Amino acid sequence: MCGIAGILNFKAGSVDPALLRKMIDIIRHRGPDDLGFHLQANVGLAHARLSIIDLAGGHQPMHNGDKSLWVTFNGEIFNYVEVREQLIRRGYRFSTLSDTEVILHAYAEFGEHCVHEFNGQWAFAIWDNKSHKLFLSRDRLGVRPLFYRVTPETFTFASEIKSLLALPGVPRELDLIALDQIFTFWFPIPPRTAFKEIKELPPGQSLTVEEGVVTTKHYWSPHFEPPQNHVREQDYADELRDLLLDATRLRLRSDVPVGAYLSGGLDSTLITALIRQCTGVRLKTFSIRFDDPEFDESPYQQEVVRFLETEHREVRCTHADIGRIFPDVIWHAEKPVLRTAPAPMFLLSKLVRERDYKVVLTGEGSDEIFGGYDIYKEAKIRRFWGVRPDSRVRPLLLKRLYPYFPNLQQQSVAYLQAFFHARPQDLLSPFFSHLPRWELTSRLKIFFSEAVRAETRSYDAYADLKALLPRAYPGWDLLFQAQFLEAGYLLPAYILSSQGDRMAMAHSVEGRFPFLDPRVVDFAAGLPATLKMKVLNEKYLLKLCAKELVPPRVLKRPKQPYRAPEGKSFFHDRQPDYVDELLSPASIRSGGIFHTDVVGKLVQKFRDGRAIGVKDNMALTGIISTQLILNQYIQNFGRRYTDA
Repeated sequence: MCGIAGILNFKAGSVDPALLRKMIDIIRHRGPDDLGFHLQANVGLAHARLSIIDLAGGHQPMHNGDKSLWVTFNGEIFNYVEVREQLIRRGYRFSTLSDTEVILHAYAEFGEHCVHEFNGQWAFAIWDNKSHKLFLSRDRLGVRPLFYRVTPETFTFASEIKSLLALPGVPRELDLIALDQIFTFWFPIPPRTAFKEIKELPPGQSLTVEEGVVTTKHYWSPHFEPPQNHVREQDYADELRDLLLDATRLRLRSDVPVGAYLSGGLDSTLITALIRQCTGVRLKTFSIRFDDPEFDESPYQQEVVRFLETEHREVRCTHADIGRIFPDVIWHAEKPVLRTAPAPMFLLSKLVRERDYKVVLTGEGSDEIFGGYDIYKEAKIRRFWGVRPDSRVRPLLLKRLYPYFPNLQQQSVAYLQAFFHARPQDLLSPFFSHLPRWELTSRLKIFFSEAVRAETRSYDAYADLKALLPRAYPGWDLLFQAQFLEAGYLLPAYILSSQGDRMAMAHSVEGRFPFLDPRVVDFAAGLPATLKMKVLNEKYLLKLCAKELVPPRVLKRPKQPYRAPEGKSFFHDRQPDYVDELLSPASIRSGGIFHTDVVGKLVQKFRDGRAIGVKDNMALTGIISTQLILNQYIQNFGRRYTDA
């Protein structure tokens, strides 16, 4: 993994090397092992390297033999060996053993369609000297980030937003429409980001800049279309096991040691078991242990460690730890977040790096593609209830689904029906599966200031997202629609970003995800819904595939979503100093985003111990993280940049 940056001047004039240096210096955490630049005429490319493959020969920016192509690349092409062999047969000669050189020759051979040859996770930029064209691409699922800014004079891009904000003349201002989206969906809808004038290249898209014209195009998107033929369940399970084993094998390609995250759930346990099958050696595993038993999964983790005989390390995470590191978490996340869950992942990657590991395999992506989230079961129950609104069984099932939300257990049937949007008319919404989550999140907008509410009052976030849905979406099964929303948006914009790339790369650690191998994703998309969720048994086929590879107790345990302590992390005996400062009436008023009096009442609820439920905790986390963005990126960017 690495950090990349670049400048293309549309008008005559060379790129200022000092600006390019400034862009890459601020993201050296992504690539502390090497630094490289390429400048010619009106284009400049920069690269901060985390050396993983071809440690000696992989210096970037890299050029091909005649220097007609230059690339700066963040990520891994896992099937680079196979693509390399294909290119050699076509007459290409290689001077390194790196996957970076494979990208260059694949582009020379296939042009922009080269991305279809790659099985990997990437964000790269290629400068084509002959056509004077800049070509950028981001991987299918959006594992690796890529941001850009366009003005009449320049096109600039980078792995992180802070590189662009470090340039002179770039406005450091929150995008209020993006903020409205975050306080609805948990993420801004790409290409919009939390900052005005800064865009994100969406997953599965490429971008070209030619003669000052910027063009983006989709080369891939999730598509759910199960075949009509009937295949035995066990045959599906066997095929899935073979695919996952090969996806894991490819992701073990590395010239440095590889470890694994171990949560104690099915997904990470299965990946750890497959790594053991591929290598036959004792694996180093890493996990988070919470002091608070409500969030702790360490008993399951220890059972897996004994079963698979891994060499295990864990980081203990307290409420105080989360509060203490939260400013650093937000500096790396580069957008407001509504949950504290990224913070323990920040601590986990720190542990990995301290143990001299740069690469870890994890179980991310499984819940999205195999139907593992509670939201999928919830939508199924709600649909049944919407068809039979007089049912007394469905509301009981919803209560059983969320035992970790005690407030829910006390609510009436009428309340549950309204809260969960289980009325017949709700079935007509294209976002039926996500309505309860998004409507609950939208209630947090009561904390917005009058000015922000006036600015966003006529804005309809649902309409913007609806316009991006694929043409076939209305005909998909309800489960497939929910999976599309999760895999196409929440996964790249939150799970793989705020909890993934940003928290790992803060400590120069690369995450790899076998479940997101495009072959596995396409296989899962082609499964009948009943093999993903049989009645209310989630990830049915994956469990069938894993039954002989993981401990029986892990296979049968109920799904426990990954969560972290929230309100208690900011209000406790060793409360961080910044909390009072950020939530003070003067700071809230100065920021202009939130209503001083409404925030004050929420803060008092937490001080008095009266704050309850998801809404209060999300509101507090969202307000603090937004205030940190204002503090670090708007008001004190120069100072925070220097400290970083």
